[in-house]
Amino acid sequence: MDRVSIVTDSTSDIPHYIYKDYDLTVIPLTVLFGGKIYIDNGFDIEPEEFYKMLQQSTEMPAASQPTPGVFINTYKKLLENSGCVVSVHISSKLSGTVNSANLAAKQVGEDKVAVIDSEVVHMHCGFLALKAAKLAGQGASREDIIEDINNSRKKINAFFIPRSMENLIKGGRVSKIKGKMATLLEIKPILTIKNGEVSLFKNTRKWELAKKEMLNIMESNIKGSGVLTVSIGHVAASEEANYMEDQIKKRFNPGNIVRTNIGIVVGSHLGIGGLGITFFEE
Repeated sequence: MDRVSIVTDSTSDIPHYIYKDYDLTVIPLTVLFGGKIYIDNGFDIEPEEFYKMLQQSTEMPAASQPTPGVFINTYKKLLENSGCVVSVHISSKLSGTVNSANLAAKQVGEDKVAVIDSEVVHMHCGFLALKAAKLAGQGASREDIIEDINNSRKKINAFFIPRSMENLIKGGRVSKIKGKMATLLEIKPILTIKNGEVSLFKNTRKWELAKKEMLNIMESNIKGSGVLTVSIGHVAASEEANYMEDQIKKRFNPGNIVRTNIGIVVGSHLGIGGLGITFFEE
C-alpha cells in the first residue's frame, strides 16, 4: 500500500513539540502588520512578542493564505516518497487556504492530492491532522484516513472566549452593532464554529462567569465514553490558561492535556486575553 503524507496549515495551532514527532507537514499562513510580513510558525516571531505589539496598536493585522505555488512545491516534494497526500485545512469560510490548496491539487493531480475543508480552526483542525498523521504512520489508506477525518470532526468540541470584542469587530467576525452592545453590557460571549463560521454558542456576563460557564459546557458534553483529551489555547493569557487547566484537572481528570499558544493568525481575530478550549473522548 502506498504511503500517505499529511499536510495541514498553521491555523491548526499544533505545538511544535507535538507535531515534530509525526510525519506531518505544517504550511504557515502570513500576517501583514505594521508594514511587515510575519510568518505564522512560532519561530519567525514568538506569539507573545507579536501580541505585545498588537496590544499597543489600533491596526488590525491582515492574514494571507499560502499561495498555490507553496502548496504545489510542498505536494511535489512529498510525492517523491509518498503515493498520495491528504491535506486538511482551516474552514474555507474563514480563509482562502483551502482554495489555494485546491488550485495546487489540480495542478499536481487530484488523484494524488485530497484536499479536506475541515470546516473548523485551531486545535479542532489540529487534532484531525494529528489523527490523520497517526493513521498514515500505521499504514492506513487515503480513503480510510479521509473517512476518519469526517467521523472525528463530529466528535470534537471547540469553544472560544474572547476577553474583548475589539478585534472580532475589526476583523468582521462580529458586527459592529452587536459587538458594541456586548461591550457596553459587559457580555462575554462563548463562541464556537458552526457550518464553518464563527457562531455564538452562549452569552454570559463578565469574564469570571464566562470561564465558569465554559467548564459547565464541558461537563454537559463529556459522556465518560473514553479517555478525555483537552487542548487549552490562549492569546497572551498564560495565567488564565493555568487557571482553566487547574479547574479542568479537578473536575474532569483528563487523560491528556495539550497547552498551546494560539497562533498569530487566529489570535489576531480572537484578541488579547482570549482562550480556546478543545476536547474530545476516544
